[in-house]
Formats: sequence, structure tokens, C-alpha cells
Amino acid sequence: MSTVAVVRTDLSSTLSLNGTLGYGRTVSVKGGKDGLVTQLPAVGAKVSRGRSLYRVDDRPVPVFYGTTPLFRPLDTRGLMGRDVKVVADNLRALGYDIGAQPASGSWVAQRPEPTGAASASPSPSPSYVRVKPGEGVLTASLIAAVGRWQTQVGMPSTGVLGAGDVAVLPGEVRVGAVQAQPGDPATGTLMSVTGTAKSVSVPLDATDVDSIQQGDKATVTLPDNSEAHGTVSAISTDAQASDQAGGDSGGTPQLVVTVSLDSTAALRRLNSAPVQVQFTGQTKKGVLAVPVGALLALSGGGYALQLPGGRLLAVETGMFAKGLVEVSGTGITAGTKVATAS
Repeated sequence: MSTVAVVRTDLSSTLSLNGTLGYGRTVSVKGGKDGLVTQLPAVGAKVSRGRSLYRVDDRPVPVFYGTTPLFRPLDTRGLMGRDVKVVADNLRALGYDIGAQPASGSWVAQRPEPTGAASASPSPSPSYVRVKPGEGVLTASLIAAVGRWQTQVGMPSTGVLGAGDVAVLPGEVRVGAVQAQPGDPATGTLMSVTGTAKSVSVPLDATDVDSIQQGDKATVTLPDNSEAHGTVSAISTDAQASDQAGGDSGGTPQLVVTVSLDSTAALRRLNSAPVQVQFTGQTKKGVLAVPVGALLALSGGGYALQLPGGRLLAVETGMFAKGLVEVSGTGITAGTKVATAS
């Protein structure tokens, strides 16, 4: 059995995993209304708020930012909901005067007849509904703003929006693939989109989830061996079974770690590529350490180091990194010789 000296050094917990450079999570875009597709974007095109993503019956379907798609006709003054708020927020962001929106908790009158509907009979009494957090209200000013915007983008100026009239997406998107072609029905899957910022996705075994934290630094090694640096920006919370050889999805459940890159200057010519990602977690400076092979497990629990004469010194262990383990205990100092199996 050989001996080694206890050393004082810096230890960092690192983990090296395979990843994929790309544009992040892919989202499928499905048409939401009847008609035929008459225009589609090119792969790689970037589409921002208010811009047309595709055309149905030669009418544009612009992008709105949000999380709630339009799922009904927005045609009744006083109508409220999260879909109405999507319309209000986007038109305001595009510079349209939508007027004041009723505050959360206020009461709003709702009338059953659609806006602009002609009726010879007296209007029924309105009902009153309270505005909930996160909801918008279809006011007369908002309806007028919708009409002005429709004229500007080349849609019929009705003041009414319905399901499929806009594509509600999380933000600016990049077209990753186009599944449809002009002449197809507009109700199917038309394309897939991603975000516009390049990032790295890394599958992580769910059993290793504690080894990486949001905010950890990462070094990405590209196929040409150049490096880019980034930070862990997200860790998924839904574990999915990994694919095994032969296509079976019965492997160890995995999460997806997203690394946002500090700079993409070195990646201008790459849209996607396999990469190697090294994560740097906790760092301890100036700790005492020995090779892991120097640890002796005690029958009563715990660990010890063996001096050349055979005497055992009980130790407390700390961080394990790169074959070394942090140790502390009475009689343990830098330069102390201990036995090791490796």
C-alpha cells in the first residue's frame, strides 16, 4: 500500500454531459379556423408581435404574445377573460389607444347582444360581472382599437376577433420547420417554431437533479473544440423516460436543463450541433483533501485515514470532486502522510 500527503487545495464539483445546441423548446403551431393556407413563412424566418405568421384565404394571421389563445368570438361589449387581456396587451404594445381597462375587482356590465347588432326591441337589462385578476374587458375603446388595427394589417375591419384570427405565442419566434403547404386546410398542424435565442438543452437523469442548480455556470465545448460560456437558466420539472437503444422509452427518467449562452458570436454559423457541457457547481477554496482511495470505512460508521504506522485518524468528509475528497479531523494537516489504495 502506497502513501500520499494530505494537500490543501480548491475543490469544485463539476459534471460533464452531452447536450444539443439549438433554439430551445419546439412549439407546434396549428391553424384555428376554416379555410385554405395561402402563404407560409420560410424556415429560419423570425416573426415578432403584430407581424403575419401565415395567411388563410389570403388574409394575414398575425402573432400576438401571450399564453391564452383566442378560443371564442370577442364580439360582445363587456365580455371579459384572459383572451381579452391578450388582445388588449398586444394592441397597447403595438401603440394603439385602447382606452382605460377596468381594474381587477371592479364590476362591469355585460349585455347579451353583440356589438353593432341592430335590434328594434328594447335592450335587456345588463348583468354585472366582477373582473378577476389577469382578465381584460372588451370595452368600446378596445373594440374601436381592434378595428383600426385590422385595417392597418389588411384584415376586414369588423372590430371582432375570433379563434384562429391571431397566433398567440410566448414571444418572438423562429420558424424551425414547415409541415403544411399552400392549399392545405388551415385547421391542421402548419409549422413548428422556437424562440429566437440560441441555447443548449441537456438531458439530466432525474436521480442527479441535485447536482445542478439554476444559476450554475457552464462551459460548452463546440464540435470545433472552441468554447462558449453560459448559465443554467431553467431545469424542467417533468421527468420523461429516456429513449433506449432500439427506440424503447423505458430508460432512466430525465429532466431537461437549459443553458443560456453569454454570447453567441462564436455560433453564428451553427443552428444546431451536438456539444459537450461542463457544469461548475459549488467551489470550496483551501480545503484539506486526499484521494478517495485513502478513505477507510469504519465498522461503526464514518471514515478514517491510516497513518504509515497503522494508527487510524477519524475524519469528517466533505465535497467529493475529481477523485479527491475533502477531509477534516484532529491531527489532519497539510503534508500528513496517509496510506492509500490508489
